[in-house]
Amino acid sequence: MMRTLSLVFAAYLLLGCGEQAPSNFEAGIATQTLHIANSEEPRELDPQLSTGSPESNIHMALSEGLTSKHPRTLAIQAGLAESWQISDDGLVYTFQLRKNARWSNGEALTAKDFVWSWRRSLMPNLASEWAYMKYFIAGAEAFHTGKASDFSNVGVKALNDHSLQVTLANPAEFFLQLLDHPSYFPVHPATILAHGAVDQAVSKWTRPENWVGNGPFALKEWSINKAIVVEKNPHYWDADTVKLNGIHFYPINDQQAEVRAFRSGQVHLTYSPQMAVEKIAFFKKTQPEALRITPTYATYFYEFNTTKPPFDNKLVRQALAHAVDRKLLVETVTKAGERPAYNLVPIDPEGYSPQQYFEFNPQKARALLAEAGYPNGEGFPTIEVFYNTQDNHRKMALAIQQMFAQHLNIQVTLHNQEWKVYLNTKRNLQHDIARAGWIADYLDPSNFFEILSSFSGNNDTGWKNEEYDTLMQTLKATSNPEQRLKLFEQANRILADEMPVLPIHYYSDINLVAPEVRGWHDNVMHYHPYKHVYLKANP
Repeated sequence: MMRTLSLVFAAYLLLGCGEQAPSNFEAGIATQTLHIANSEEPRELDPQLSTGSPESNIHMALSEGLTSKHPRTLAIQAGLAESWQISDDGLVYTFQLRKNARWSNGEALTAKDFVWSWRRSLMPNLASEWAYMKYFIAGAEAFHTGKASDFSNVGVKALNDHSLQVTLANPAEFFLQLLDHPSYFPVHPATILAHGAVDQAVSKWTRPENWVGNGPFALKEWSINKAIVVEKNPHYWDADTVKLNGIHFYPINDQQAEVRAFRSGQVHLTYSPQMAVEKIAFFKKTQPEALRITPTYATYFYEFNTTKPPFDNKLVRQALAHAVDRKLLVETVTKAGERPAYNLVPIDPEGYSPQQYFEFNPQKARALLAEAGYPNGEGFPTIEVFYNTQDNHRKMALAIQQMFAQHLNIQVTLHNQEWKVYLNTKRNLQHDIARAGWIADYLDPSNFFEILSSFSGNNDTGWKNEEYDTLMQTLKATSNPEQRLKLFEQANRILADEMPVLPIHYYSDINLVAPEVRGWHDNVMHYHPYKHVYLKANP
């Protein structure tokens, strides 16, 4: 830190009296340092434990999996694995790791590191919310749930230093996509063990002075609520492709402040899925080249805590779902071409289009609430809607609060929380209703459906349904496309009847990206690998 301050002071003296220091925008172009408004202070930087976009945005810089995706088309590409072979039955994948794969401390990265890392992510005491993402691997679910204790029976084996063999429980055509998810990234065994037990969730290993990763960048600085700074990793196998020397991530959760940071040259781009909605029209007129609006394979929804009254009654949940005018919300609140959502799952880019089983219908909403024992809202308790601190979420909650009062005569209070607290509130089922969003981790409807299974670490509703869980297990064992579509629709019908979540709209990805930022491509997954990004001044 002292060295950084000295350099800043020296730069100040060189400017001379009366000269103004260059903005982050200008200095960043000169030094190839990207400055990003990253929405929230991340809860943590352990890829096997963290959740949410603010964390994923940073993991994209610090780590890499066996595969990657093309930044524009999202087609699967080689990552740490330079090649792979798939058995004829679709069950056995054999990956050839790059001989020059290195950790950021220069040590060789081997297939054994992947075996160790994936074992760690499945250890019950680690309590990873993403452990279920590995249930596609043979034996993984049994190991994670404690039904089996011998990891050698899990389908992950190092054949030698550079060959990793993975055996699936059932064929999964999208498996290669999963390998680019943070939960599948490797972690450095020696660093983990130097700062605690292998399955210790709270650890100092993610501090900058301890960090060892394998991505195109390495963690340099983490100033809480100020910035996370990463610098180019010289040991990265594809370092010659990486043009940026560093990235600064700023946790700016005030969306008005985010816009000001962009306009004042503090950041080159905003990287939250949404920006201040009232500024969209302004940028369409003044800087249309900087405004990026892209329909995204993602859903904005509310989660009910189904373990507590009155939300343990599905009639109440159905009544609230029928009382929300989604068309009005996207036209007057979000204003960026979002589509009203009547399903948890968006229309799949590959073709699945879920049927609609409910609609905005105040009359039916009142009838359902009366059937649940609350005619005209009488006796219905005051309920709370929780959301993480962002102005767009507040506006959405205010509008829905008014709809519930107008159509059902029930009272709602609003409760905003800082990102980390909000995540813990949901995970511990301390909420009544909570805002949620899901951006696809891979391009398949199962990614949305599985988050509401009882075994999902991302199910923050407390809802459990045996028929639904059975469908999810059947889906994992089904590869026939027509059969999968039928199973999707069966699951969709159960969700519409049980209503553990209240779908609101399908996201549009809204960001401000300066034209000087090159290699940043719009796509339906909010996916932007930094190894392809660089800065270049316009003529």
